[in-house]
Amino acid sequence: MRSLTTVTAAGALTLALAACGGGGQPAGGGSYAEGKTFTLVLGSDPGTLDPHFTSVSTALQAGRFLYDSLVNVDEHGSMVAGLAEKWDGTTTSATFTLRKGITCGDGSPLTATDIAANITFVGDPKNASTRIGVYVPAGATAVGDDAAGTVTVTSPAPDAFLDRNVGGLPIVCKKGMAARDQLKQGSDGTGMFTVSEAVAGDHYTLTRRKEYAWGPGDWKKEQAGLPDKVVLRVVANGTTAANLLLSGEVNAAVMVGPDQQRLRAAKLHERVVASPLGELWFNQKKGMPGADEAVRRALTQALDLDQLGQVVTSGSGQRSAGLVAPGGPCPAGKAASLLPAKDTTAAKSALDAAGWTAGADGVRAKDGKKLAVLLYFPTSVGQGTQAAAELLQKEWTALGAQVTVKGLSDAEIGQLVIGGQGAWQAAILPLGVNLPTQLVPFLSGATPPNGVNLASIDNPDYTANVQAASAIAGSGGCDKWQAAEEALFKRLDVVPFVDSTVPIFGKGAQFELSQGSVTPGSIRMLA
Repeated sequence: MRSLTTVTAAGALTLALAACGGGGQPAGGGSYAEGKTFTLVLGSDPGTLDPHFTSVSTALQAGRFLYDSLVNVDEHGSMVAGLAEKWDGTTTSATFTLRKGITCGDGSPLTATDIAANITFVGDPKNASTRIGVYVPAGATAVGDDAAGTVTVTSPAPDAFLDRNVGGLPIVCKKGMAARDQLKQGSDGTGMFTVSEAVAGDHYTLTRRKEYAWGPGDWKKEQAGLPDKVVLRVVANGTTAANLLLSGEVNAAVMVGPDQQRLRAAKLHERVVASPLGELWFNQKKGMPGADEAVRRALTQALDLDQLGQVVTSGSGQRSAGLVAPGGPCPAGKAASLLPAKDTTAAKSALDAAGWTAGADGVRAKDGKKLAVLLYFPTSVGQGTQAAAELLQKEWTALGAQVTVKGLSDAEIGQLVIGGQGAWQAAILPLGVNLPTQLVPFLSGATPPNGVNLASIDNPDYTANVQAASAIAGSGGCDKWQAAEEALFKRLDVVPFVDSTVPIFGKGAQFELSQGSVTPGSIRMLA
């Protein structure tokens, strides 16, 4: 999808503009059509489709068609049934009772033991799943009781939202768990669709399972307008995607940038997802300039964050309150009041005081090492992000840095997160989460390739507040979670500056959003 959420966990909450029509009639009149194909644009190739080894939004959207989780989060942010019909949990244990009659794509039954194996696999650090610490706490294990149809999860460390986090893990069936290579371009799940064709970089064709009847919530399989097939079509250029949508060649596309206006003028079906989009990271690995707080502060003070946010979102964004998507279980944060305002004079003075002096060419250096900054940005979120990267380059060059900007595809950013590849110094890299617990592995702990703390952040105040918050179930720990975020902002470990309000437009079909993306069971094809 075009709105990159490089790391999407349980997903950013969505702000639906209106509901699809119920029963046999679509909203706005007309009728539903049977036997059609729904074509959804992906802004970049998802890379691997293995749901336990990706942090890329396009792969996570694809995974929603292929895999189910124990619980779902609906368009209002509420937990509803998935593979489990009921659940209960504390900060260290959770029990899920499964629905009956669930089968995998090949017709084999899904068992409680199979689900428990997924959770234990992801929770084992040796397996290096990108979902560890996001859905499943490190070291957490699960036991399935096939006769009772229950899965019991035990976590060695408290997780304030354990049932919601573990409940959101995509579940792979037994054969796929035993042969993970087949999941890279295929699937083995209980989802509504299976992969029938995969052409990397071009399209993925999915076929609907007519027997599917287990979610989300009280979803029923006998509904008019469900597509027989889904095509996930890779289209990197936003204007091209808009043209395809207007011509009816595709049915849905995320749209970032000025093409929104002409799609809106065409009065297409529209839903909006609100999520963090502009987040600035500094690599704090030993030997990097960003390891020095004075450098991070100076680089941030050189920027007008409001202006930067408007550039990224083409004027449609809103200033970030924190790192968690709007509408989660905790109140909005205080990022805007804690981050420094633009002050170029103070920024230059800070670098002077830290020993970074300008040479004859204007580039600052310290101990014979130039203040060189390689800035990564995602290419899949529209032209605004590239423009923002160029603005950063301009401001930081004036400060005395030697700045190079480089755009990366979603798959390349996935390698940055997973494998720690690339000697970068700064990045515009959005995370999309709706629970503060899902941020923890990206902001603390092990670094790539042993973990996903990609910026090598080591903030004791953040860690202490996380530990305190994790011992309190649910929203009761929100004050501690907010204090943890504030510790990051005070040290400028990560700088959130704008949230997107990104529309997903549709033509020839209606759909709803949840967990930050199109909900497969909500798609209705129009006659």
